[in-house]
Amino acid sequence: MIYEVSVAGKTHKLELQRHGSSWRCTLDGSEITVDAVPTRENVLSLIIGGKSYEVKEEVVGAESNVVVGNQRFPATVRDPRSLRSRRSSAAGAEGVKKINAPMPGKVVRVLAPAGSEVDAGQGVIVIEAMKMQNELKSPKKGVVKKLTVAEGAAVDAGQTLAEVE
Repeated sequence: MIYEVSVAGKTHKLELQRHGSSWRCTLDGSEITVDAVPTRENVLSLIIGGKSYEVKEEVVGAESNVVVGNQRFPATVRDPRSLRSRRSSAAGAEGVKKINAPMPGKVVRVLAPAGSEVDAGQGVIVIEAMKMQNELKSPKKGVVKKLTVAEGAAVDAGQTLAEVE
């Protein structure tokens, strides 16, 4: 498993492989062996290089922290293979961002017409696929620059439906 981990504003590449009762971790190219045991919900007991650490995950609102001993570090973990992670990593990016159809379907509702201001994560278009409605959200805060479809239109997977600038 490969993850991108941001701790206190610095991003690291973390690879994890299970080896018996321990984990082989490669952090930014350096390999370390970690013995990890969950002790309770959102708490791990780690042994790294003969030293013991208690690591807690703390989520307050939209903010996530990792607490090691009495030190708190703002942290996020992303799986770069995850569609949700790829979308959220682009949320603050500059330039025009496209909203693409994740699957073939039909546009059932336009929530934010061209020219309207949207926040990151705000719904822009609703498509229906396989009798399920999916709300497609803005990847960033900005203005809906262009809509390429109208309500009732059939869409293909990957088709650009809107642009947010």
